[in-house]
Amino acid sequence: MNIEKLSKRLEVVSSYIPKDSKLADIGSDHAYLPCYAVKNGLVRFAIAGEVVEGPYQSALRQVKSSGLEKSISVRKGDGLEVVQADEVDCITIAGMGGTLIASILNQGLAKLSGVKRLVLQPNISAIAIRNWCIEQQWQIIAEEILEEDQKIYEILVLEPVENSKQYNLSEQERLLGPFLMKEKSNVFLNKWGQELEQWKSILKSLEHAANTKEIEEKRKQLKQSILLVEEVIS
Repeated sequence: MNIEKLSKRLEVVSSYIPKDSKLADIGSDHAYLPCYAVKNGLVRFAIAGEVVEGPYQSALRQVKSSGLEKSISVRKGDGLEVVQADEVDCITIAGMGGTLIASILNQGLAKLSGVKRLVLQPNISAIAIRNWCIEQQWQIIAEEILEEDQKIYEILVLEPVENSKQYNLSEQERLLGPFLMKEKSNVFLNKWGQELEQWKSILKSLEHAANTKEIEEKRKQLKQSILLVEEVIS
């Protein structure tokens, strides 16, 4: 992967960045995504944010070697600390867990006032982002699921809810994704088929466990999740 050719997942992420956006890529690593976005005319300006020293230095080198210092600002900081209020209108966060992404958004809520779109790619726990959408009233306008290097990734595209409308998702939509569960792609069916097998195996192993309150709650959660998934993929 480089600034000329992104990974499959980052290419999909880039496809949802609105034309002429001012972008902040949080957890930018080598700054491949903002460099690609600037070079291909997707954005006017970009921030590459990194909290870890090594990736921050890598991003600085990448931006400099690409001759993009005037268009990309590489900043070191935790999450949305690197962004000023109303400085950007699109934020991308890719390659982290969904719970961490939701935490970053919560900690930086004040920085989202002028943001028109979030493009998020959680490695796991996309449900945490969907729960965040309901809590903070952002709506999911698109979702994609793909497989790359034998790993499955979900991409969620969010925009603010307008006109004081109430945005909500069912328990099933939170778990599976409102768009993904309708499309039922082969990758989607493969992912949730594997999850079902794993959950059923865990449930079977709990048959011989001590009947504590915690174990009973775990059984209940597993049975509910199995039911929700089976309703969609059966």
